[in-house]
Amino acid sequence: MRNMAGTLAHRGPDDEGYFVDGNVGLALKRLSIIDLVTGHQPVHNEDRSIWVIDNGEVYNFQELRGKLEKIGHQFYTKSDTEVIVHLYEEFGDEFVNQMNGMFACAVWDAKRKRLILARDRLGIKPLYYAEVRGRIVFASELKALLIHPEVKKEIDLVALDVYLSLEYVPAPLSIFRGIKKLPGGHMLIADEKGVEVRRWWKPNYHTRAGRVPSEKEAEEEIERLLRDSIRLRLIADVPLGVFLSGGIDSTTITALAQQVSGRQMKTFNIGFTDLSFDESRYARHAARVLGTEHYEDILTPEKVLELVPKISDIVDEPFADPSIFPTYLVSKFARKHVKVVLSGEGGDELFAGYPTYQAHQVAQYYEALPGWIREMIRKTASQLPVSHRNFSLDFNIKRFVNGAGYPPELRHLYWLGAFHPWEKKELYAETMKHALPMQPNVYEDIFGHLDSVGLGPRKRRSFLDAISYLDMGYYLQDDLLVKGDRATMATSLEARVPFLDYRLVEYACSLPPSYKIRGLTTKYVYKKMAEKIIPRELARRRKKGFGIPVARWISGELKEFVLDTLSEERLARQGLFKYGYVARLLEEHFERRKDNRKLLWPLLMFELWYERYV
Repeated sequence: MRNMAGTLAHRGPDDEGYFVDGNVGLALKRLSIIDLVTGHQPVHNEDRSIWVIDNGEVYNFQELRGKLEKIGHQFYTKSDTEVIVHLYEEFGDEFVNQMNGMFACAVWDAKRKRLILARDRLGIKPLYYAEVRGRIVFASELKALLIHPEVKKEIDLVALDVYLSLEYVPAPLSIFRGIKKLPGGHMLIADEKGVEVRRWWKPNYHTRAGRVPSEKEAEEEIERLLRDSIRLRLIADVPLGVFLSGGIDSTTITALAQQVSGRQMKTFNIGFTDLSFDESRYARHAARVLGTEHYEDILTPEKVLELVPKISDIVDEPFADPSIFPTYLVSKFARKHVKVVLSGEGGDELFAGYPTYQAHQVAQYYEALPGWIREMIRKTASQLPVSHRNFSLDFNIKRFVNGAGYPPELRHLYWLGAFHPWEKKELYAETMKHALPMQPNVYEDIFGHLDSVGLGPRKRRSFLDAISYLDMGYYLQDDLLVKGDRATMATSLEARVPFLDYRLVEYACSLPPSYKIRGLTTKYVYKKMAEKIIPRELARRRKKGFGIPVARWISGELKEFVLDTLSEERLARQGLFKYGYVARLLEEHFERRKDNRKLLWPLLMFELWYERYV
C-alpha cells in the first residue's frame, strides 16, 4: 500500500494516511485544500466502523454538515470528506446523490463487510480498479495498480484498437487487460456476495415538467446556476486563480468569480510562437478588460521536445490529445502562484459550442445534394494544397466530406477521431490481426449508450442531443477531463470545473437544441447570457481551440524525434504495426501530399507509452 501510494505523491504532497483492518487497506496522499489542520484522511464515524478516503471536493459540504449535525451526527474535523462518512450512515448507498462535487471515494463499512467505490457524475476525478484472485485493488491512477504484484501488464488489444480510433481509451476500458475504469456516475459495491457495478446518475434530455422555458428564462437560469456553481468552487483555504484563454467560457467564469468573491482574480494563460495557434493576445485583452492579475508563458517547440518523453509518466495510458502539453505547462506555471484554479471544461459540450455542431447543420444540406455534385466536391477537396496551420481550410473540408454520408452519430466520431477501420487494416501487422478476437467496430457501442439515456433514433428530440451526449460521455470524460486532471495533479494543482456542476448540466440537457445552436450560431442562449456579463466582442469571438502546431512540428522541430520513435526497429520490436504503412504516412506528411497529423500523433504517443510501460 505504501509503495502504491508513493506513485501518487504528486497528487497529494501535503499529507498521507493509512488504514488497515484485517484484509482491507486504505491509503491516501493528500493535497490539502480545505481544513489544512484537521483534515487528515482516512476519516471515520463515531464508533470507527465506517472509514472513507476521497480524492476531490464535496462543494456543498457546509450545507450537508449543518443538516447532518441537526439530526445528531458528530464531526471531529472541518473537512468536506467527513460528510461522506455521515451521509453513508444516514442514506446508505444513496449517499452519492446528496453530494455536489468532484470525487472518487472509497467507503469501507466494517460491520457489513462492504466496500463502496463511487465516482462523481461526470467523471471529473479518475478511478481505476482490478479484480485479482477475489480481491479488489483500486487507485486514482493506473500506475499505482501496476505496483501490485498480482496486477499484470498485458495490453488489451481491443482497448488499443479503440484508442487508435478515438485518440484515448474510454471507460470502462483501460489499456491493460483486467484493469478497468469506473465510469462517471457509477459505483462499485464489493461484499461477500461478489462485485456489482451500478449506474447511479445519468443525464435527462427531456424538457422539465413538460414546459419549455422562454429564452429569457433560460438565460437567467443559466446565469443563476453558473454563478452559484462558481460561488461553491471558490471555497478554499489556499490561494485560487483561473485559467484564462480569452474565449467566452473562461472569460465569463473569470468575470463571475470576481463578482462573487469581490476580489481581483489571478489569471493564467499559455501562448505559442506560431500565431495561428496563439490566443495570448485575447487572454491579455480579457484580463485588461476585467482587471485581473494576469500571468502568461510561451510554449516553444524546444519545451515540447523536452516534455514529449515525460507525457507517459503524466498519463498512464496512450493519450493523443496534444493540448496536454500546454495544459501541463500552464498548470506548472500557475502552481507557483496558486493551489487551485477554475477551468472552463464543459461549456462546449453543454451548449453546443464546437465547430462540429455547425458542420452537422451544414451536412444536412450537403447530403441532400445530388450524388454527382457531392462527388465533384469530394474530388475538388482532395486536390486542395496541404496547410499545417491551425484549423486550416483544406484539413477541415477534407474531414467534412470524408465523414458526410454516415449517420450523424458515426460521422461525429469520424470527424473527431484518428484511424478509420479501413486505415487500421493497412496499419495492423499480421500478429495484431490474429491476436484481436475479431476486428472490433469501435462505433457499435455508441448506439447502446444512446439507448441507455433515451437518445436512440426513435426516442430523442433531435440528433443534436445525441451528439451532445456523446461529447459529454466520451470526449469530455475520457479526453478533456483526463487531460485536465493529469496535467494539473502532476504539478500538485487542483482544477475545478464550474460548468460541470450537476445542476447546471441537468438544466442544460433539458433545454431544446434550438436554444444551443440556431442556424450556424453556436451557444445561442448562453452567448446572450454572457453578453450581459462580459463585453460583446469577447462573448462573440470565434472559437479557436487549445491545440499545438502538431502538423508543422512533425515535419520540423520534432522530425528527427518522430523518425526515431517510429523507426522500423522499434515497430518490429512490438510487432503490432506495419512499418511500410507508417513510413508511407510519414513520407506523405513530410512532402505535404497529405496532412497525416491525426494518424501520426496517436502512433507517436502509443510508441512512447509502450517504451515506458511495456
